[in-house]
Amino acid sequence: MRVAMFGYQTWGHRTLQALLDSRHEVVLVVTHPPSEHSYETIWSDSVEDLARSHGIAVHLAQRPDDALAARVREAAPDIVVANNWRTKLPREIFDAPPHGTLNLHDSLLPRFTGFSPVIWSLISGAAETGLTAHRMDDDLDTGDIVVQRAVPIGPRDTATELVQATIDLIPEVLTEALAAIENGTAEWTPQDLAQRTFFHKRSDLDSRIDWTWPAEEIDRLIRAQSDPYPDAWTHYRGERIGITRAHVSTCCYGGTPGRVFIHEGDGMAIVAGPSAHLGRGRALVVDEVRTADGRIVPAAEFFPHGGGYLTDRP
Repeated sequence: MRVAMFGYQTWGHRTLQALLDSRHEVVLVVTHPPSEHSYETIWSDSVEDLARSHGIAVHLAQRPDDALAARVREAAPDIVVANNWRTKLPREIFDAPPHGTLNLHDSLLPRFTGFSPVIWSLISGAAETGLTAHRMDDDLDTGDIVVQRAVPIGPRDTATELVQATIDLIPEVLTEALAAIENGTAEWTPQDLAQRTFFHKRSDLDSRIDWTWPAEEIDRLIRAQSDPYPDAWTHYRGERIGITRAHVSTCCYGGTPGRVFIHEGDGMAIVAGPSAHLGRGRALVVDEVRTADGRIVPAAEFFPHGGGYLTDRP
């Protein structure tokens, strides 16, 4: 089939490479210009560079417009394939090819529609994430599903590991979906939108640690902000610090959320939870800290003893 590919960052790059490795013909690549947004400067393999290195026509756009619609019509694709295209496409574009648009989304739809789905999946305590190939429709990530693959979320997995696992599924899922569509054997399953969960883009504020969360939830937030993502952060004695590694305590600790309490093993136990004053919950044991100047410091060195509080502002 003749394919127009819409995509950005490593997700789009891996999708384009899978198309180049297939027997399909890529007739147009549409991607966004480079961005300085903190979540768009990581996983930043260039779709544009890969396309140009193979002599494929490239159209750069921040959002769809008349010029983009015209390029798609001129390219006359049989299908559009999209992965990590960051703005909503109008029907005149996504429904123009005979086979419409196949979108790849890194979650098990209808759960975790929207942005940063792997990070939100980990933070929320989901048992699995994955990759879904679905038909694009008028809403965001709500179209009928043709192929879906799951990735289990382990008890110590990080977002970095899970993102890589879902990216690695792209060639398999895309190849299977395109074959079924081309052969006329695709079975399209409508989503149960009553089960839909919809998440917004992440920003710096979303990585701030709230010490009234249970320690188990804070631990997931920290693992969801693993390198190369910006650290989960807090303040200690006027300094903003990142928490790069932590775990849930062995025993229960009581007091006020955010209290720097006592060493447990090689880490420092921080009181946490909405009912911390009752002493029935676990603490978060901080193992490693990133200081304001970027140094990674063992918690026992950064916190030589208990005292003071971790807070959401200086």
